[in-house]
Amino acid sequence: MLKTARLTLALMVAVLFLTGMTFAQTDPGVQSGTRGTGAALSSVLADDNAGILAFFNDGQSRFQEVETVSGGANNGLGPRFNSNSCSSCHAQPAIGGSGAASNPQAQFISSGVAPKDAMPYFVTSTGPTVEARFPFYFNKNGSVNFSSPNGGVEALFTVTGRSDAGACSLAQPSFSAAQAVNNIIFRIPTPVFGAGLVENLDDSTLLANMAKNLNNRLGISGAFNHNGNDGTISRFGWKAQNKSLHIFTGEAYNVEMGITNLLFPQDRPLPGEDGGGSSGLTGFSSSCLNLSGGGYPEDASNPAQTGPAILDDVSAFANFMRGLAPPPSGSVVLNGSTVAASSISNGASLFSSIGCATCHNPTPGTTQKSKITGSLGSAPVNAYSDFEVHHMGTLLTDNVAQGGAGGDQFRTAPLWGLGQRIFLLHDGRTTTLLTAIEDHDSKGSEASTVEANFDTLSTSQQQDLLNFLRSL
Repeated sequence: MLKTARLTLALMVAVLFLTGMTFAQTDPGVQSGTRGTGAALSSVLADDNAGILAFFNDGQSRFQEVETVSGGANNGLGPRFNSNSCSSCHAQPAIGGSGAASNPQAQFISSGVAPKDAMPYFVTSTGPTVEARFPFYFNKNGSVNFSSPNGGVEALFTVTGRSDAGACSLAQPSFSAAQAVNNIIFRIPTPVFGAGLVENLDDSTLLANMAKNLNNRLGISGAFNHNGNDGTISRFGWKAQNKSLHIFTGEAYNVEMGITNLLFPQDRPLPGEDGGGSSGLTGFSSSCLNLSGGGYPEDASNPAQTGPAILDDVSAFANFMRGLAPPPSGSVVLNGSTVAASSISNGASLFSSIGCATCHNPTPGTTQKSKITGSLGSAPVNAYSDFEVHHMGTLLTDNVAQGGAGGDQFRTAPLWGLGQRIFLLHDGRTTTLLTAIEDHDSKGSEASTVEANFDTLSTSQQQDLLNFLRSL
């Protein structure tokens, strides 16, 4: 009898264990294939505005060019940089996306791109492609000066030791020292699929949408970041700090690759050299100025040429981004089997009913008529974002203010294309949707009630919601 009882108990435990395995919620993970992501808008492919397809193709080609310091076809890299091409950061699942599974930054020292540098401790071959910032300046003794906000990008690599960099010699920022005093944060690349639609949303449309969003009982407020010059709503970047795709890409060319351009015409010092800190302002080392030898800005228009090549690189990049179609949704495969459409449909309903859609609006509105290409006009922007900035609490705060967005405020990340995104949240800290959702809940977060609503769902309902998210 005792043996029989033990056997029966063991079988019950096994059944419960297997049942738990069967119904426990699981992130389906990154979906394979491109789903057609990375294609041009249909009107661009039709060349409805004669020459727009050539502009798109030209920008797409330049987006993938590998930059050198001097003596090559694509000059201007450095003196400090995070990467040497746009597509090395925007590669997943197609050109224009987010960071790839294999981080190209991990090869920069061994391949000679940055031969004299030390590999930053946080850069790994399978980790996210990142940039680093110090939220606060340091005192002379190495302590953190919490009354002196920094937040500028600290470039990971230098051109020191390269044969095309001359006598330029620069030190890397002290990343390990910043880690030791918890004064370092990270950002990962944002995808730019469908960005032209986002750019063509009128402020009045966004404001009307915000008024609807405020009608909630979830503790969600939200605000817009604004351009400091004309006061209009800015909408690009993790904190919606950039107004337009032109500014967004011009800043990236200068900050991420060190290439001066018509929008950002000076070589960029580190924040402590030009923006503040206790060690005095020194500006940029004179031995590292004009390394390309052609003068400033290094990226300029080319009036002697004809066709799309007359454009500067930044304008070409912006044209490419504007012409990218939104990422299509698709089916979802979980554990080798295609998820039922009913599960995805139920997940979409739950997404709205528990409050996720209060910030991640399926669409904030419809675009204005476009002079650039037809597909950008009178089109819904199915981005799953309100493009507002929200307080996200202590768990996600990075203590970096940009424009009107404070240290714990972030733009509602657009979820279109989420099904094929590898690294999640602003710093790429996780690859799983469950962790990303859970991290929305912390002291001061506007999303805490919604995350608590998610926690109350049954495991099968949570699975439906995860399936829906990976269908986007």
